[in-house]
Amino acid sequence: AVRLVESGGGSVQAGGSLRLSCVLPEFISDTVCMGWFRQAPGKERERVGTIMQGIVDSADSVKGRFIISQDNAKTTLYLQMDRLKPEDTAMYYCAARRQGNYCFRQMAPADFHYWGQGTQVTVSS
Repeated sequence: AVRLVESGGGSVQAGGSLRLSCVLPEFISDTVCMGWFRQAPGKERERVGTIMQGIVDSADSVKGRFIISQDNAKTTLYLQMDRLKPEDTAMYYCAARRQGNYCFRQMAPADFHYWGQGTQVTVSS
C-alpha cells in the first residue's frame, strides 16, 4: 500500500511553532487535491487545509496561524504551525487524492486515498 511519510511533530508550549513535512510519492502530482487533517482523542478526524496547484484553503480554526505549502519540486508537503494553542493538540496526517483536479472544502477524510502514518503534536498551556 502507498503511504505518505510525515515528520516534524513534537511537544511545544502554547504560542510556539512547529513545522510538519510530508514526503509524497513521485506519481502524486500537484494537480490532485492534497492536504492535512488532524484527530484529537475522542474526536473525529477534521480537515486542517488543502492545496492543489498552489491554491490553499485552510480551515477557519487555523487560518492566520497555519500555512500549507509545497517545495518547488512538488515532492514534499509542509504544514507550518505558528501561535499554537492547546486545542491544536492532535495526531496530524497528510493525505492526497488519487485523481481529480478539484478540491472542495466539504471533502471528507474518506475522499482521500493516500495517507501518512500520522505525527503527534502536543501543545501545553
